[in-house]
Amino acid sequence: MRLVVFLLLSGILVSGNSLAAGDPAAGKSKSMVCAGCHGMNGYSSNDLWPNLAGQKKGYLVQQIKAFRDGVRDDPMMKPMVANLSDQDIEDLAAYYAGLK
Repeated sequence: MRLVVFLLLSGILVSGNSLAAGDPAAGKSKSMVCAGCHGMNGYSSNDLWPNLAGQKKGYLVQQIKAFRDGVRDDPMMKPMVANLSDQDIEDLAAYYAGLK
């Protein structure tokens, strides 16, 4: 019985993790809002805004969630990320992490 419960929970956890993995293609389509400041290919032309291309995925997820959740406060970023779901953030992070 314990083995059955373990296998069921493992399947749920694996499928849950695959959903959170992030889809770079979906992230690219969601990145148009970001491009205004961070550039079309993740390279900002302004020294005040960081390049996103090539950043590590986990770092991007952490920072975008921090802006969204109010842990990091920035009046320009807050409205940009306020309505992003966790999956949106995973997708954006996967897209930018995959850029050179």
